[in-house]
This record gives sequence, C-alpha cells and structure tokens, in this order.
Amino acid sequence: MKPQALAAALIAALAVIPASHAIAQSAPAIPGYTMGQKSLAKAPYTPADLESLKKTLLFTDEDIRYLRMSKAILADQTEAILDVWYGFVASTPELVVYFKNNRTGAPDGAYLGAVRKRFARWITDTADANYDQAWLDYQYEIGLRHTTPGKNKTDRADSVPLVNFRYLSALTIPVTTTLKPFLAKKGAAAADVEKMHAAWVKSVLMQTILWSHPYVRDGQF
Repeated sequence: MKPQALAAALIAALAVIPASHAIAQSAPAIPGYTMGQKSLAKAPYTPADLESLKKTLLFTDEDIRYLRMSKAILADQTEAILDVWYGFVASTPELVVYFKNNRTGAPDGAYLGAVRKRFARWITDTADANYDQAWLDYQYEIGLRHTTPGKNKTDRADSVPLVNFRYLSALTIPVTTTLKPFLAKKGAAAADVEKMHAAWVKSVLMQTILWSHPYVRDGQF
C-alpha cells in the first residue's frame, strides 16, 4: 500500500475506533499498562543516571512543579489531545506505517485503540511522575516495546517489527508543540503556560532518551 493510501486508511481506522477506547485515568485497568508490576525487567539505568540526565537537561524541581500544575489542566482534555496527536500520525506516512497490519496492508484499528488507552495514561503519568525505580523500569519497558521483538507483543498485533530509532526523539517536537494550546485553555497566566510547556519539552525528551536504550550498543548508552 502506498504511503498516501496508508495515511487515508489510518484516518478511516481512527474514525471507527469505538468510544470505549477512551479510558480515564481512574479506570481500573488498561490492557498492557504495567507500571509498577513485578514482572517488568529492572531498568539498566539507575536513579543516579537519571539525576545526571536531569542535570544535563536543566530539568529541576521547578519543572516538576509545573508538570504537576499541568495535570489538572490537561486531565479532562486527554481525548482532544489524542485526537490531535493521532491526526498528526494520520497525516505523516512515515509514522502511519508503524500501525500497519502486515496481512491487509491497512492500519490496524484494534492496535491503534489499545495504544491510545496507554497513551492517555502516559499524559497524566508524565504530569505527576515521581521518578522512582518503578517509573524507570516502565520507561525501559516502553523502549523495549518499540524494538524487535518487543513491538507488537503487548497487543498481539501483526505489524512491522520495529519503530525506527530516529523518530523517538523527533516526536518530542510535534507532541509538545501541539500540547501548548491545551495548556493555555484554562486561563493560566502566560508565564505559567510557558513554564509548563518548557517542563513538558524537557520531560518528553528525557523519556525518549531513556526509551532509546534498547537501540544502543551495550556500554554506549
């Protein structure tokens, strides 16, 4: 299937994702969401490594405070945010391909819906992360799920076996740029919106750096 046709098919798939895929943070269970579960492998990076990364990113306690502030603002806008992000994917053939069903060549609506549930939770997790060992372990798990053989396993999808490394950090820009208008929707002062947005940029970049570990040769991360 040509990229343009694949993008059109993704838009169609998004249109038929049932409302049941919209999961609030308070939902009792999200399939594939395993934060804090003992089954997760321990992250190969340590809390000390994380502190060094924070320092390099200029990520401070003030950023954490502004992330916390953003949670209340974004909580009831999650589905609208996801509509924007999924719309971006739908219009970007280079990204659509990662949701393609190998058998049909079209985007897999069930796969998209399952990922969307976890993506919704990721928004609130980013806003109130406490950066403990459980958080680190789940970042490592997310990274594994983008690489072979982890990709597709969680949702039993029949799709491409790998998300190419170059797109992980690149997505920091569309994700955080499109988030900024949502941060401004509840009447926060302009200065606070700027600081919340800056905190989100740092946090998303920090997470994508951690997710990159499985792609990097041992000892070079």
